[in-house]
Amino acid sequence: MDYTNKLLCFLFVAVFMASVTEARKRNATHIQFYMHDTPGGPNPSAVRVAGQPINATAGAMFGFGSIYVMDNALTTTPEVNSTLIGRAQGLYAMASQEGEFSLLMTLTYNFVSGAYNGSSLSIVGRNPVMNEVREMPVVGGTGVFRLARGFALAKTHSMNQMDAIIGYNVTVIPYY
Repeated sequence: MDYTNKLLCFLFVAVFMASVTEARKRNATHIQFYMHDTPGGPNPSAVRVAGQPINATAGAMFGFGSIYVMDNALTTTPEVNSTLIGRAQGLYAMASQEGEFSLLMTLTYNFVSGAYNGSSLSIVGRNPVMNEVREMPVVGGTGVFRLARGFALAKTHSMNQMDAIIGYNVTVIPYY
C-alpha cells in the first residue's frame, strides 16, 4: 500500500470510530425514579426468605447471609402515591461479614407505564448501602432495552427504621 492509501485508510477508521462514539453518546437513555423498599409493617414489599435465625441480641434480621425477595414499587417522585412506573423485582442478600455493610443486588426494573412500558432493565452488583452514592452495573434488558448495558446510581432519599426510599439515576447505552 502506498502512503496515500494508508492515510485514507487511517482517516476512514478515525472518522468511523468518532461517529460510533458520538452515536453512543447521543443515544444514551437517562432515567430517574424512586424505589420504595418496605421490609417492615403489615404489607411488606421485601420478605426475608433465608438466613440465620432471628435473635434480638445478635441482630440477625439484617445479618450476614440474610436473603430477601422483593417486589418494590418504582415511582416518579419519592412520595408513595406518585405515579407508578414499574416494579423492582428480585433478591438482595447481606453479603458483608465485617466492615462496610453491603448487599448483593440481583434485580429487574420492570416498567409498567410510560415510554418504557413492557421493557425491563437487569441490575447485578454490590451495593454498599452506607455510602452516599452507590453504583451498580446494568447487565441487560428487554424490550427497548434489549441487550442494554450501563449503570445505576443509587442514593438513599429517606429511611424509617427498616423501610427506605432510594432514588435511582440510571444511564443505559443501547446495544449496537
